[in-house]
Order: sequence, then C-alpha cells, then structure tokens
Amino acid sequence: MFFLMLCMGVARGAGADDLSHYFTLVQVDNANAVKAQIAKGVDVNARDPRTGETALIVALRDDSMNVFNALMDDPRVKLELEAPNGNTALMMAAFKRNKPAALALLERGAKVDRAGWSPLHYAAAGDAADIARILIGRGAALNSPAPGGLTPLMMAAREGQESAVAVLLEAGANTSLTSSDGLTAADFAERMDKPRIVKAINAHRRPGKRVR
Repeated sequence: MFFLMLCMGVARGAGADDLSHYFTLVQVDNANAVKAQIAKGVDVNARDPRTGETALIVALRDDSMNVFNALMDDPRVKLELEAPNGNTALMMAAFKRNKPAALALLERGAKVDRAGWSPLHYAAAGDAADIARILIGRGAALNSPAPGGLTPLMMAAREGQESAVAVLLEAGANTSLTSSDGLTAADFAERMDKPRIVKAINAHRRPGKRVR
C-alpha cells in the first residue's frame, strides 16, 4: 500500500526519472542544480522513488551539506517527514555526528523526542556525545524506551560508545532499567566485552531492584 501511494505521488508531480535525477544531484551535493530543479517544480519534500527518503534525509546521509543548507533555506521543507524505516532528519544528523546540522534542525523546531526510536537513541548508538548533550539540554527523555525496551544508555553500551555512555550517566540515566529480554545497560556492555563501560555503569548504579 505504501509503495502504491508513493507511486501515485510521483505520478501527480515530477516523473520518476526526474526525481531519480534530482536525488542524484542531492547525493553529489550539487546545491545549485537542486535549487534549479525545485524552481522548475520538483517538490522540496519529494521522496526518492528508490528509497522513499526525503532529500533532507538523503543529504544528511550522504554528507551533502551544501544541499542540506539549501533545503533548510526553503521555508516549505518539512523537518519531521520520516523515511520508510522511521528515520527523521534529526535522527540522521545525530547518527552521522553532524553537530552543525543537528543545531540547524533544532533551531528550526525539529522535535527532540518521539515515540520509539528517538534522536537521542541515534546519538547514543553513534557516539555523538556532543549532540547527545545538546538533546538532553533541550529536554530529550533520558530513559525513553525504543522497541525491545532499549534505552539510549543501552544502545550506547551495546555499541561500545564510551563517550555517549559518560554523557548519559552524567545526566542521570537510569542504569537499572531492563530491556524486554531482561538485560540492563551493563549487561549489554558485558556481552559485548566492554569492561570499562561495565565499570562506569556500575559506578553509577543506584541500589535497588532492576526495573522492568
């Protein structure tokens, strides 16, 4: 159904070939050509017919910062449009450790929190400690559960991201929460053979039972 709706959207606007060309320009960071395509009628919020991603997300994924800045200058660009996998532009910026892009998105009003996977989860998994600190400072939920009950701290621990773990612990992340599999952040770190992260988490562990 989603694919059918996507194809219908392409048919009403620019053709699939035109959009494929447009997104190729995004990928190679040709901002002037992208702006020219938009001026000719390509929707700034169009989705890549191959992946379903918006140009804003593709630009961040492929480090096309000239295109990203050009898109951000367009007041019609929608920051919260999701890729088929649920990624938003801010989530991609966080995972790519792109602090300037994350700040630009936040200044334009990008949402810090969302149900399920959040920008903080992505910052934690990608060890974007600076971005994690910024998100927390703007009110990101420290212990928000993603699918499987995974918190940002669990993600950072599982991926072995020491800097992100330190930021989350400093901010007061709950070390006793467990995933749907009954694992704490320290358990994830231990499974991945990350003894320094295990030690850091245990040093912040609050007395009491594990919380499910």
